[in-house]
Amino acid sequence: MSQTSLHGKWTVSSSDEDEDLPLSGTATPKSHGPAESSLPAPPEVKAEPPRTPVSSLTVGSEARQSAARNQINPVKFEPGPSLAGKRKKEASDGSSWALSDSDEDDVDVKRNRQSSPPKREPPNGETKKKQKVESERPPSPHGRLYYIDEPDDFFESSLPRLNDTYRFYLNKVTGLDRKYNSGALHIRDILSPLFGTLKESVQFNYCFDIPWMVKQFPPEFRHCPVLIVHGDKREAKARLLQQGQPFPHVRFCQAKLDIAFGTHHTKMMLLWYEEGFRVIILTSNLIRADWYQKTQGMWMSPLFPRLPEGSSSGSGESPTFFKRDLLEYLASYRAPELEDWIQRIKEHDLSETRVYLVASTPGRYVGADMERWGHLRLRKLLYEHTNPIPGEERWPVIGQFSSIGSMGTDKTKWLAGEFQRTLTTLGKSSLRPDPLMHLLYPSVEDVRTSLEGYPAGGSLPYSIQTAQKQIWLHSYFHRWKASRTGRSHAMPHIKTYMRVSPDFTQLAWFLVTSANLSKAAWGALEKNNTQVMVRSYELGVLYVPSAFVSTFPVETNPFPASSSTSGFPVPFDLPPTSYSPKDQPWIWNIPYSQEPDTHGNVWVPS
Repeated sequence: MSQTSLHGKWTVSSSDEDEDLPLSGTATPKSHGPAESSLPAPPEVKAEPPRTPVSSLTVGSEARQSAARNQINPVKFEPGPSLAGKRKKEASDGSSWALSDSDEDDVDVKRNRQSSPPKREPPNGETKKKQKVESERPPSPHGRLYYIDEPDDFFESSLPRLNDTYRFYLNKVTGLDRKYNSGALHIRDILSPLFGTLKESVQFNYCFDIPWMVKQFPPEFRHCPVLIVHGDKREAKARLLQQGQPFPHVRFCQAKLDIAFGTHHTKMMLLWYEEGFRVIILTSNLIRADWYQKTQGMWMSPLFPRLPEGSSSGSGESPTFFKRDLLEYLASYRAPELEDWIQRIKEHDLSETRVYLVASTPGRYVGADMERWGHLRLRKLLYEHTNPIPGEERWPVIGQFSSIGSMGTDKTKWLAGEFQRTLTTLGKSSLRPDPLMHLLYPSVEDVRTSLEGYPAGGSLPYSIQTAQKQIWLHSYFHRWKASRTGRSHAMPHIKTYMRVSPDFTQLAWFLVTSANLSKAAWGALEKNNTQVMVRSYELGVLYVPSAFVSTFPVETNPFPASSSTSGFPVPFDLPPTSYSPKDQPWIWNIPYSQEPDTHGNVWVPS
């Protein structure tokens, strides 16, 4: 079956198509013939209970676990007959590989899950071996031997050279020239004694590998109490708690998800030291794949000192009201496990913070509460803290993300309606221009030639079922190119949004966040715009020039890092590169078997 879009043709055999599933369980498709239209109609389905076990180590939401149950394994490139059904042995040995991103964050994405192959009873004597494999850490999609141990000089042995002006950093990427990791941070660097003598921490995230996470702490901090804030329920929660059993210092806090299809997608560390307190807001899950060969970003706060005894309740506030907003976000969890942390934050001086907090938390909000969360929160901040710019209609908006939700049959339903109105807000100007909007999302070729090859696409879960309903979106797409940061071949799991000058040398504002391009993450207006509904927890920080002494130029050479750098280190190349007529967006659940990737594999969904 073929479908032609503005950016090339997708060839999909009916046997390899994903199914549009009901809200629970997995499904098997009925046989169906080729469709006459250029876009395939979803096949009919019937529900079955889940059948294939997933790894006990990589845990996210139930939607993620469903995706993990039917993870696509790499297949060696072989010219000639169809490769459907073949499996590379080392990749399929052991438990399934879980995606390293949610977003599974939209109704359509959650419904569109592939059916799993039937679970076969192992021959006599093999059951014990299978159990042993599942108790190990999750393998790479390439197989267990894919990861290599980084050299000792990969990690910092002294305080690294960092850009303290913006405190925005990329992660280290294995396999890059050393200069492109200078000033970048690995999780082992973040948790090292270089940044403080750790006493206790909280890890907010979507996906966890608890044994791996514990190993990232240096030996002297490895038994300090850790609180895990997650959104897992039922079986996924049981698996996560099972991970923590060997580690009595690890405790858990379940985030309330009262609206269907929401996820706990926030990624934040709260680190309490003998010397003070630190906040890190980032884009990486707590699994090794996310810290290995993907592009990630983070904001690391200064070390916040403890306030003097007897300080007033309003002490230690920043000009950006970061302390108030962080406390409000933590209070939204309504979790007793966070009460001690709320009190600790009140006792520290956060006045050095120069970014604004932009959060999403599940709920339906009316009146003034509509501007507390999601994209209306961003709109309010841009209205109050940026200024109109002459010729602003020529200043494009850029959005960059790793997952895409369903946005409707045409652009006015959400993207070019309420969301674009937010992204184009500049101060109190009554002008509502319609500037260019560039959306950066990897093409098939970007994924194929990446450091990870096709398996990098497991963290880019844009499904064929969602894509075929919004072909209009693909005319916005631009390639992932990041030569200035050395990360063109490290696929992005980072999510950024910004407004740039026509010559791409100045920023009007910049946001790094966990929020992908979806209504679930950002919220959507309801009831004739009198209510906003948000499904998921998300968290990011907004940079605006008014909070900094300097102007907001784009840094042209962010690596190697220098403390004297005045420009902002945008993680990808500007101006963005439009898709060519032959380019097509990465769709994670259709096959790519015409050309091998950098590891000699093709991508064949099962």
